[in-house]
Amino acid sequence: MNLSGNVALITGAGSGLGAATARHFAAEGAKVAVLDMNLDAAQAVAQDIGGHAIAADVSDAAAVDQALDAATKALGQAPRVAVNCAGVAMGARMVSRDGEPSFDVFEKTLRVNLFGTYNVMTHAAKRMMTLDADAGGERGVIINTASVAWQDGQMGQTAYAASKGAIAAMSLPAARELARAGIRVMAIAPGLFKTPMMEALPEEVTEKITADIQFPTRLGDPQEYALMAAQIVANSYLNGTTIRLDGAVRLPPK
Repeated sequence: MNLSGNVALITGAGSGLGAATARHFAAEGAKVAVLDMNLDAAQAVAQDIGGHAIAADVSDAAAVDQALDAATKALGQAPRVAVNCAGVAMGARMVSRDGEPSFDVFEKTLRVNLFGTYNVMTHAAKRMMTLDADAGGERGVIINTASVAWQDGQMGQTAYAASKGAIAAMSLPAARELARAGIRVMAIAPGLFKTPMMEALPEEVTEKITADIQFPTRLGDPQEYALMAAQIVANSYLNGTTIRLDGAVRLPPK
């Protein structure tokens, strides 16, 4: 599928991986709906790329439905591409040193990362089904964001790894279900990327983290995630799987 001339909805697009993807897609000619919890951040990106900013909590199904309606109305067509980058990375041991369980962290992490991804995926797919298919029979592409923690979850990442593992696990059954409609579903599992969360760490911590990356021995550039997302859109034979984008890193236990 070509990005040029088509509508793309990107969540978490006010910063990090989502912002890089929004900018790259716009440069490829897509009409981009920039969705983020932070409206100011979404508006800043949208203004730069000529996109449309929308504020919404992806964990709220009704808000996602309204956001998709707003994107369709503003950009003249339902999105043919949806990229889920919104998420949280809350760390907590299952049982704290004080003996307290951390179910609140588990619940919030899954609500945003997993339920939010599912909300956007289903509401986007519903609208993609109404679009005309292209010459190859394709109506849409959905790209979800997992993480290498899906397979290499560290101590304190039980909630995060569970949410990202579920996102990876959804790829194949969702792709099978949506195949009749000509909609592909893929996931990207990023490794350690230069996002606002990573940039806030002390330099010595960053050096320790990057030491485990095989090659290139640096944090990933969000533009590299955006390029992978664009390649998934372009390559119609990519479907139903999760691609690790990680410089061959394997996370240690802690």
